[in-house]
Amino acid sequence: MNDDHDYPKPTLFIAGVWRAAGDGATIPVVDPATGATIADLPVATQGDLDEALAAADAGFKIWRAVSAYDRARVLRRAADLLRERASQIGAISTREQGKPISESTAEAFACADIFDWYAEEARRAYGRIVPSKHPGVRHLVTKEPIGPVAAFSPWNFPTTIPSRKLAAALAAGCSVIIKPAEETPGSALALARALDDAGLPKGVLNVVFGVPPDISSYLIASPVIRKITFTGSTAVGKQLGVLAARVMKPTTMELGGHAPVIVFADADLDRAVPMLAAGKYRNAGQICIAPTRFYLHESIHDAFVEKFAAAAARLRLGNGLDPATTMGPLANPRRLSAMHDMVAEAAATGARVVTGGDATGGAGNFWQPTVLADVPNAARIMNEEPFGPVAVTQRFDRFDDVVAQANRLPYGLAAYAWTRSARTAADIGDVIEAGMVGINFVGLTGPETPFGGVKESGHGSEGGSEGLDAYLHHKYIAQG
Repeated sequence: MNDDHDYPKPTLFIAGVWRAAGDGATIPVVDPATGATIADLPVATQGDLDEALAAADAGFKIWRAVSAYDRARVLRRAADLLRERASQIGAISTREQGKPISESTAEAFACADIFDWYAEEARRAYGRIVPSKHPGVRHLVTKEPIGPVAAFSPWNFPTTIPSRKLAAALAAGCSVIIKPAEETPGSALALARALDDAGLPKGVLNVVFGVPPDISSYLIASPVIRKITFTGSTAVGKQLGVLAARVMKPTTMELGGHAPVIVFADADLDRAVPMLAAGKYRNAGQICIAPTRFYLHESIHDAFVEKFAAAAARLRLGNGLDPATTMGPLANPRRLSAMHDMVAEAAATGARVVTGGDATGGAGNFWQPTVLADVPNAARIMNEEPFGPVAVTQRFDRFDDVVAQANRLPYGLAAYAWTRSARTAADIGDVIEAGMVGINFVGLTGPETPFGGVKESGHGSEGGSEGLDAYLHHKYIAQG
């Protein structure tokens, strides 16, 4: 039973109705800072999913007929509501996910920017006329919404990631069934409420929760669904990709990463360290593009590690609702266990624990900001994404050698490099295998730029005009 009056009661949202699951089944929502249950989340039945599919099918027929201009008006109104409610949405996100209230509130404001940007981009989904070699014949290429979308989003950015999917799909004229993470239902429901209040037709957006593989397999197999978008682990992405391939449905997959950071001998450490430390420990390191594998030129390795460890040690752990907190808990106990196993194994293989390296004890999923130096490639943490507040370092001397190390893993989401040399910056940007590269900069997210990876980090992009195009198909019409 939910007796926490500061956290809204979660519901399903199907065909414009906020309601419980068909059989009344629920699972608990837990505050990661305290371990306390703060709500009971309804678990969608197959009947609930059938209703959501029917609503999305009917909603698509309505929404696709709405002009891009009028779709944009709804999205802009939703953006205004998100800004008005940002502090409330931020508090909800912090209660269920753990990040500091300043981060979650800023995330809500950023979501408003996403909806605003796609509202305008919807009005620029141009087709074209192709010159014909046949007199009296016109070749037209038009763009049409692909159809009802099944969207699956994770818990680490519980408003940003659903916003990317919803804003682009709705701007294109698609309807959506979204299954957000069960750990963080309130954030996505706040987005849905803003869209509902902004005048989105009933049934165009539906929100369901439940057992992830059961819901994903049922929705993907349905003939109603025409497109799948997923953000999460590479392992789960591969499973969903197989399901989609069986029914020949297009996918956008934003999967795991293990971002390398190459710091050359000429780097400005006074600028690099604070920026990289902020990027590493934001959201307690639970970011798919977080800088993680630090390859440091041997001439500056020790100086960098000393400065970076000092920055990590200055972070203040605590409940994200406390304004003084600069790093909150991990989102769930699974992450705590993963940190313990990875750090212990790395130390056993010869890594040096410079700072942190342990849980804090007591209630909540708190892990110390950690720096491991001189970590061998044999260590698990050098090969698997830690998805937590742990930075690992190695030394390098030659350009070609560090490029080989940076590109060694099957991941290719984000990568970073620091140098004062324009030539080195150009060279490293050319050879790094990643969908996104930050050179002397770590801010790789924005509504107007594509977000996505290569290799086993996925395919397709969210954000930018590429994000809108993922929800459109091109139709060629030859008219004589």
